[in-house]
Amino acid sequence: MDKNASTAALINISTEKWPPRHRTYFGSLEVRSPKPGEPYAITTIRGCQSYIDMGDKHHMDYSITAQQVAEDIAREINGDSGEGSFHGVFVAAGPEPTEAELADARRRLEEFQRRLVAAADLEWERTKNPMFITDLERRAARQLGVEKPWLYDSKPLAECPVCAEKIKHGVAVCRSCGAILDREKAAQYGLVSSGRKERQRNQEPQSELGTEAGK
Repeated sequence: MDKNASTAALINISTEKWPPRHRTYFGSLEVRSPKPGEPYAITTIRGCQSYIDMGDKHHMDYSITAQQVAEDIAREINGDSGEGSFHGVFVAAGPEPTEAELADARRRLEEFQRRLVAAADLEWERTKNPMFITDLERRAARQLGVEKPWLYDSKPLAECPVCAEKIKHGVAVCRSCGAILDREKAAQYGLVSSGRKERQRNQEPQSELGTEAGK
């Protein structure tokens, strides 16, 4: 590996879409993810120049090699989920990854994913609550192709049109502000009067008033 080469190959074997990486010395960089059917994606990294502000309008220029930039980005992505995490991003020794490099990256990624699934299993045994299973653990299970009782796609919460509080889909009454969101369902459970009873109740005073007027 030539550490002073003008370019470096940043390899990504994960289908995860990573947000752009930002650095003061090169701006913004998007790490490519493999397209369907591709075993990996290559992001070509180039070296750059930066400087250190020495004060009194003096600065010291220095070079950052492509290898250093690539290793910095790979370290940031792989370390995104804590100590020992690995998300399938590495710097190849040459312009293309070797089979040995790819095999090692796949092994490390699978080991990390299996640790995530094992942690989710323990949490499920303890709580039986899918809310305690992280999105990262669910993605790991899907990528490994394993079936788990905690693996499901949770529906996003709706929003009450009156108070904007987050509520579950299909609720009849907002528990925050008491707004009637589904009158028919609310009446079914006795939370409000049905439409027929309400009309009868509204008509009764009118009938009595009409009787009084006729006397």
